[in-house]
Amino acid sequence: MKRTHVIALVVIALLVGALMVTIQDASTYATFELAEKKAPEQVTVVGQLDLDQPITFNPQTSMLRFTAIDKDGERSVVYFNQPKPTDFERAEEVTLTGMSSGDTAFFAQDILMKCPSKYADEAKLSAN
Repeated sequence: MKRTHVIALVVIALLVGALMVTIQDASTYATFELAEKKAPEQVTVVGQLDLDQPITFNPQTSMLRFTAIDKDGERSVVYFNQPKPTDFERAEEVTLTGMSSGDTAFFAQDILMKCPSKYADEAKLSAN
């Protein structure tokens, strides 16, 4: 076999390997039910805050506890062991990355929030 063929095969093998690693690490969005089934695997759940339930933060332990509702309407208590994000209660949507304990509790390692836009409020005011 020619040297260029060997090099081409090695490059193709490396690209296939990199693709496999990327696909394996790619997280997909899940529900709390799916997170319970996949425990202790890390998943990403998109949902909303349940503002009817209390949101508690203990500054001594940096533990935030709240209830979230996923896209299927299922509720779960969420624990986040980091400082409480600014304007957390105003979030329109939360993206939680973490794992389920298997008994209706979700332990978030990262929280991304979609906050309401100040321009949406201005547009409502100017429309009136």
